[in-house]
Amino acid sequence: MDELQKEYARLMTRRHFFGLSSMGIGTAALASLMGGKAFAAGPDLSTGVGAHLQHLHFAPKAKRIIYMFMSGGPSQIDLFDYKPAMQAHNGEELPDSVRNGQRLTGMTSGQDSFPMAQSIFKFQQHGECGHWFSELIPQIASNADDMCVIKSVNTEAINHDPAITYIQTGSQQPGRPSLGAWLSYGLGSANLDLPSFVVLLSKGSSMRDAQPLFERLWGPGFLPSEHQGVKFRSGHDPVLYLSDPPGFNKDMRRRMLDGLGELNRMTEETFADPEINTRIEQYEMAYRMQTSVPELMDISDEPENVLEMYGPNVKKPGSFASNCLLARRLAERGVNFVQLFHRGWDQHFNLPRDIALQCGDVDQGSGALVKDLKQRGMLDDTLVIWGGEFGRTIYSQGALSADNYGRDHHGRCFTMWMAGGGVKPGFSLGETDDFSYNIIKDPVHIHDFNTTILHLIGIDHEKLTFRYQGRDFRLTDVHGNLVEQVLA
Repeated sequence: MDELQKEYARLMTRRHFFGLSSMGIGTAALASLMGGKAFAAGPDLSTGVGAHLQHLHFAPKAKRIIYMFMSGGPSQIDLFDYKPAMQAHNGEELPDSVRNGQRLTGMTSGQDSFPMAQSIFKFQQHGECGHWFSELIPQIASNADDMCVIKSVNTEAINHDPAITYIQTGSQQPGRPSLGAWLSYGLGSANLDLPSFVVLLSKGSSMRDAQPLFERLWGPGFLPSEHQGVKFRSGHDPVLYLSDPPGFNKDMRRRMLDGLGELNRMTEETFADPEINTRIEQYEMAYRMQTSVPELMDISDEPENVLEMYGPNVKKPGSFASNCLLARRLAERGVNFVQLFHRGWDQHFNLPRDIALQCGDVDQGSGALVKDLKQRGMLDDTLVIWGGEFGRTIYSQGALSADNYGRDHHGRCFTMWMAGGGVKPGFSLGETDDFSYNIIKDPVHIHDFNTTILHLIGIDHEKLTFRYQGRDFRLTDVHGNLVEQVLA
């Protein structure tokens, strides 16, 4: 008997032991994935269909999340963290007492000089709260009184891949579930016709090549694969393989899926692999999305004043503005977590040119999204998040001139903002030194940030766990403190 036959025999023994039959474990698992539709209703979940959590740990302030992620590390010094004292020190060396031996990236560790570069952009206070914003982001700034700005976010990672992996998954090493996957696992889905976790990508106008984005950043890690973020593409087919091939009608597809589902159920009864049930549900979801996705993508029903608010690029599929509008439409339809990734913020050189281009890409869409949610009465229970994996240094990378400079990666302090969803509006948390180099008040580690996101949607970060390889894992590993100051 070869090894394959031995394994099959072992599986068959397990099958008889557990009594896998039409009412056994396999069918129960399928019923769970199908939302209990095949049997009498189970416990009344306060979360969505397929949720791991039977009930939320807290009364949720947010029902859904839209997370605008600026891949590459936007410069907090040039956008949010106003440092007027730097005007008197432009071109001077960064004092050793400020850097204090902190490690540098390979891009600047060989520099003989670290001249400080003040931002060349003008700052102004906005709203009754008086938030300071750069002239580069007037539309974001127009929402000042709805925004909670955190200037003291920090991370240990100093290079892109570990940093973005860290903030998305809670670990600098690949292989852990992403934030969106954890939320899908915990909350399930509020709309059976759309995924619970959708990802939208856009490429920035920066002249520099953008950092790559790997699908594991919205992947399920060791969670069941049904919690993988579904990436919507620009173009004719937003989701691959959703359209029927020529000569293949909907009735034929239905019959094919029924037959394939039966084969998969027979296989599951034999091998007891939960991923087979996931595959069945994914086929069914794809079938339902054939109707829901075209309706979602058709923005012809949007009033002209709404389209104007998002700007001229809103009708360009795949643009950041288009993705912002699509995020609102997804949120309206019950999608729990929508994440927008915008590439191109890695500005080591020619920062003034490139950051202006990037802000031109995202400012109007970001600002419009908050306004649009607010005018529809959705902002109160939608958490909007904006930020990247780290910030940028006060010292210039490369040559410094009166109108040009670059900035290296800086994880010691950077800025992220939130709006709606239970955060304190018109509020600013955290202070950095005059060099935007070190935090002097109210540090917020990325584990704390993720803890707070989960809290706002009703989840205790210590109780949303998954056992894998003999231990319980969670998004925040063994860390994380709730940032109570930002709660409304």
